[in-house]
Amino acid sequence: MRDSTKGGSGRPPGRPRAYDPEVALERATETFWRAGLSGTTLDDLAHATAMNRPSLYAAFGDKKAMYLKALERYGERGQVAIEQRLAAERLPDALLGAYRAAIAIYAGSDGEAPGCFLVSTATVEARTDPRVRALLAEGIRRVDEMFAARIHRAVDDGELDDAVDAVVLAQLATAVLHTLALRARAGVPPATLEALASAGVRHLLGL
Repeated sequence: MRDSTKGGSGRPPGRPRAYDPEVALERATETFWRAGLSGTTLDDLAHATAMNRPSLYAAFGDKKAMYLKALERYGERGQVAIEQRLAAERLPDALLGAYRAAIAIYAGSDGEAPGCFLVSTATVEARTDPRVRALLAEGIRRVDEMFAARIHRAVDDGELDDAVDAVVLAQLATAVLHTLALRARAGVPPATLEALASAGVRHLLGL
């Protein structure tokens, strides 16, 4: 009899890899985003990813490990999206671009208004889970640092006075981002969020 562990795909029998890990994690993220960690069951994840429980455990570990992977992936993608918008030449355009990119995510496209995955779910779990709390703190820190770096650039370019406290201003810029996420989750329409983002930029920069 032919040894199915040799040649071909090289996979042991009984473990066909009939899934894409990236697609599975994307679907798991959407599931956690809707119900949070505590409100999501393994059956929910199995249904969303079209994987059975043994396959889920083999690919991602337990439910908590899968949630943590989803948070990390979301944070990495969000960082890239914000950095791209902050590359704009003028600081007002950079900030507004970052906010608009966030609103596009927070408002969703199917009427569910998911808000921010990190803010909407991790703030609940952070109180009792140190790993989630660490990821939440890291996510906030990264956004603060991205805004601060862009503000420092604006100071160097002469857009802002060199007396500006870039760290504090960056934290306030992050606060605007968070209120957009919370208001989106509460059902505030995108047009209103856009107006709030524009007002936030004006107030932040004293325009």
